[in-house]
Parts: sequence; structure tokens; C-alpha cells
Amino acid sequence: MKGFKKLLKAIGILLGLVVAAALALFVWLWATEFRPEAEEPVTVEEPVELPLNKVTFTVLSWNIGYSGLGEESDFFMDGGTMVRSDSKLVDKNYAGIQSFLSEAKTDFILLQEVDSDSKRSCGKDEVSELRAKLDGTSAYAMNYSTNYVPYPWPPLGRVHSGLLTFSNYEITEAKRISLPCPFSWPMSMVNLKRCLLVTRIPIEDSEQQLVLVNLHLEAYDDGEGKLAQSKQLRKFLAAEYEKGNYVLAGGDWNQIFPDSETSYPNNHPELWKPGYLDNGELNEGWNYVWDVSAPSCRLLNQPYDPGDTRNTQYYVIDGFLASPNLIVENVKTLDEAFRYSDHNPVLLTVSLGD
Repeated sequence: MKGFKKLLKAIGILLGLVVAAALALFVWLWATEFRPEAEEPVTVEEPVELPLNKVTFTVLSWNIGYSGLGEESDFFMDGGTMVRSDSKLVDKNYAGIQSFLSEAKTDFILLQEVDSDSKRSCGKDEVSELRAKLDGTSAYAMNYSTNYVPYPWPPLGRVHSGLLTFSNYEITEAKRISLPCPFSWPMSMVNLKRCLLVTRIPIEDSEQQLVLVNLHLEAYDDGEGKLAQSKQLRKFLAAEYEKGNYVLAGGDWNQIFPDSETSYPNNHPELWKPGYLDNGELNEGWNYVWDVSAPSCRLLNQPYDPGDTRNTQYYVIDGFLASPNLIVENVKTLDEAFRYSDHNPVLLTVSLGD
């Protein structure tokens, strides 16, 4: 009987320690929660004094998957099993991403899922490293910042990640604009806080500006989050256009571009079902811009196997939204065969109109 009481006491102490640890973790996450303002200024690094001095220019958009989602990877949220990549894969993917971007001849680059210090990318400061390797001025806005994500198992751990915009031309202002968060408390403490990264580019001999918006909209919500975020985005873009500016938004929409599902039907909606973009929701003259010659994204239910047509799922969810005074010359999804990311880059050539 005495031994049994000791066992019960030991179990009680152990349970007490577990509860205390869980409570301490909860309090720590609450105290350190990322709580951005509705609008915040963003520092422009390596500023240049060169207004946009040509009519036709290029913009590249790419979700680089934090260098952790290359061809060898799957992901637990998409029906796979992986939570984090090992350092060798992260280094391989990052080297490929950096090499591609260094060789890209483009005026502007919009990147999504760029980690500054995350367990999932082995602590690599991709923001600083890319800034050191790429030419031009840049701005970075955090959209995911938590010291610990306690799920699944092994846990995702700390995540500090965001949007990174590069420009060969002057950025007179950069701003982070918060988007609606569809997750309620306490889940919101360790979830993404989506945003728009807005950069303003002066145009030579003009009072007008090029307003360039880098975005990454909600992925794993019930659909309402994407709708609310898209509505706020369109409202912001329309207001800038009414001021007389040229307006271009690009990035990962996590929504299928109009009619692109005809080329890449969703055969696995039980694993992940993105939203849909509709031309009917746009004001007159506005245009979604995308390309279906290659998919812009793959499902991470398994490592990439282009020969497995039954289980490999593609989407076109990366592209642009252009104001009526911009003339789209060309858009091309660059088929990188998902070697370094679960997304392919998309290159836009666009001209300033009337």
C-alpha cells in the first residue's frame, strides 16, 4: 500500500509538472505574440535615387517556400508527413533559389515565404543573405512571427518569415498593411498574420507613382479569410488608382486564377482546396494576369513525381492584378520543375499606359 501511494504521488507530481509547463508555454506565447499595427512603415534597405525611367518593365513573383519545400519534400498540411526539412535540403534549395534570382534580368522581384530565423529552414537568415547577393534596394514585411508553434509532432517550432520586395529603382515609401486574420484566439497566437507589402516607385517626369503590392493570401482557412483579404486588397488598389497611380499586385493568392482549373483540374480537393478568383468581382478595366503554360504550384502530398499523374496535383495560384492604366505585354510561368520550391516563378512584362 505504501508503494502504491508513492506511485500515485509521483504520477501527481509528473502531471503537475506537465500542466505547469503547458501553462508556462501558453503565457510565454501570449506575452511574445506578434501584434502588428493596421499600418506600419517598413525600412527600405540600400536606398537608391533613381525613378522608374522606362515605359516597359518586368516583375518577377515567386513563393520560394522558405527553401524547405523543394522536389524532395512533402508537407503535413497538404496530406504529406514532413514538418521540417533537414539542413542539406535547405542549403540545396536556397543555393538554387539564389542562383536563379541572381541571374534573373528583371526590374522588380516579389518574394513570398522568405525566412529570417525559423526552425523549418534551420535558422538560415534568407532575408539578409538574399540582400547581400542581389542588386537593388529592398523592403521586408513580416507576416509570420512566433517563437514556437507547438504542433504537429515534432513541432514546427519558431517561425519568423515574410514578404521581400527588390527594386532596381527608388522606393520612396514602403509600408506593411495588415489583412484580416481568420483564426480566433488562442490559435491566432501561433498563426500567420497576413499582410500587404506596399512599395511606392516614383516615375520620371511624372507626378504619378507605380504602387507595387507584394502579397501572400490565406491558405488553410475555411475560405472566408481569403475572401475578406481579397476584398480589402481590391479596395486598397482601387483607392490608389483613383489617385492617378499605376497599381500592380502580385504574389501567391492561394486562389485559382479564372479558367485555369480547365488546364489543371483539382483531383484532390480532400487534401487541399484553394479558393477561386473571379473576373466578375473586378471593377471595369482591371485584369487578373496569369499563365497556364506551366503550373505555378504543386500539392505537397508527396515528393515531386511528374510521372505520377494520378497523385500529383497542380494549380495556377500565382500571378498578378493590374490596374486599367497598365498594359500587359506578356506573362510567363517559368517552369523550374519545382526543384527548389513548391511554386514556380511567374514573370510579367507590363507597360505604363494612359
